[in-house]
Amino acid sequence: MSNTTKYFEDFHLGETFTIPAKTMTDAHFLFFAGMTGDNHPIHYDDEYAKTTRFGKRVAHGLLVASMTATGASSLSPLIEGSIIAFVEQSSRFLKPVLIGDTISPELEVTGLVPKSDSGLIRIRMQVRNQRGEIVLEGTHAYLIKKRPQT
Repeated sequence: MSNTTKYFEDFHLGETFTIPAKTMTDAHFLFFAGMTGDNHPIHYDDEYAKTTRFGKRVAHGLLVASMTATGASSLSPLIEGSIIAFVEQSSRFLKPVLIGDTISPELEVTGLVPKSDSGLIRIRMQVRNQRGEIVLEGTHAYLIKKRPQT
C-alpha cells in the first residue's frame, strides 16, 4: 500500500482531480464501436454525418462518459489501497463531442457520507471541450475505507 493512500477522512469538499485531455480520433470511435457493438453511422461514416445536424461524426455518449474514469485521474494512485467499490454513475450529455474535439475531464468531491467502517464519496464530473464548453456532467460515487485504527 502506498504511503500516499487517502482514506475517507482525508477528503474534503471542493477537492479536485484531473484527467489528461484527449483529442477524439477515429481510433477512439472505432475501438469503442468494436468493443460495444454500437456501430451507428453517425460515429464512423463521414458522408452520413455530413447529412446530420452536427455535420461531423459524433462521439458515442458512453465513450465520452468513460473518459471520466477515476482510474485515469490523479485520484487513482491515492485510493489504490482504500477503494472498496465504484457504486454509482450518472451522466447528462449537454453538447456533442465531434471527431477532432479535445476533451478535458475534471472530478470534484461534492459529498462525503460517513458509514461505520467506510464512507461514500460523491464526485461531480465535468467534461469540457477545447472551447471551454461543458459537454458532459454527472456524478460518480465511491465507497472508500476509513483510516485503520492503530
